[in-house]
Formats: sequence, C-alpha cells, structure tokens
Amino acid sequence: MRNENEKARARRGWMREALRQQQGFTLLEIMVVVIIIGTLAGLVGIKVLDRLEQARVAAAKVEMSTLRDALDLFKMDNGFYPTSDQGLAALVSMPQGGRNAANYRPGGYLRDDKLPVDPWGDPYLYQCDDGYFYTIMSMGPDSKPGTPDDITP
Repeated sequence: MRNENEKARARRGWMREALRQQQGFTLLEIMVVVIIIGTLAGLVGIKVLDRLEQARVAAAKVEMSTLRDALDLFKMDNGFYPTSDQGLAALVSMPQGGRNAANYRPGGYLRDDKLPVDPWGDPYLYQCDDGYFYTIMSMGPDSKPGTPDDITP
C-alpha cells in the first residue's frame, strides 16, 4: 500500500512539473483561433455593411421628407414652390430673382439655417419649372443622377 501511495505521489509530482514547464500555446493552436475569428468577422462584417447602406437610404428619405414639408410651408406662405433657379436655398434665405416671395417667413423654413446634404455628401437635387409641381431626389451612393440607385421620397 505504501508503495502505491509513493507511486501516485510521484505521478502527481511529474504532472505538476510538466504543467509548470508548459509556457504557452503552440503555433497551430494560435492559427486555428485566428482563422475562426477571421471567419466570424468576415461574416458579421458583410451583414453590417449591408445594413449601413440601408440606413443611409432611409436617412436620405427622411431628410427628403423634411425638405418636402418645408417646401409645402413655403408654398402655403407664398402661393408657389421655389423655382429651379431659386432652388432649395429658398428654404433658408429669401429667394433673389424669379417670383417674389412676399410672405417669406423670417428665419426661413429649415432649422439651423442650412441645407442638408445627402448621406453621401452630395446636395439634394430639386427641379420645379412652374412653381406648382416639383421633384426632389438624392443621387445615391454613386453620386450620379439618372442611375438605378437614385433615391426619391
């Protein structure tokens, strides 16, 4: 019995010594972990980038809705929408030239007295030839008008 206890004690001591001598991970273990993390990051990254583009499109639509509301207020006060020449700038400062905006609201029609740009950094496009019907749009991610990624409200 005493001989068995000594053998068991010796085995435990040998195991402790082996564990103490182990200094770190092998190269293979590290490579496996890096590959797993890289794969997960790649899968998640693709989904996040897709959602980012969807969020930009949604933000552009919300901003265009705000511009439409401001244009409607302009028309209620003045009886017409700003012309293409007056542009969206007529929402932040009294339009010069073209039809006279006699009842222009002091301070304009947009908060912060500045025109928003779309999420890609481009100005919104505005077209109104007759003062009664208009179009407003964003050129979208490619910043070119007339392409399939153009965004309208």
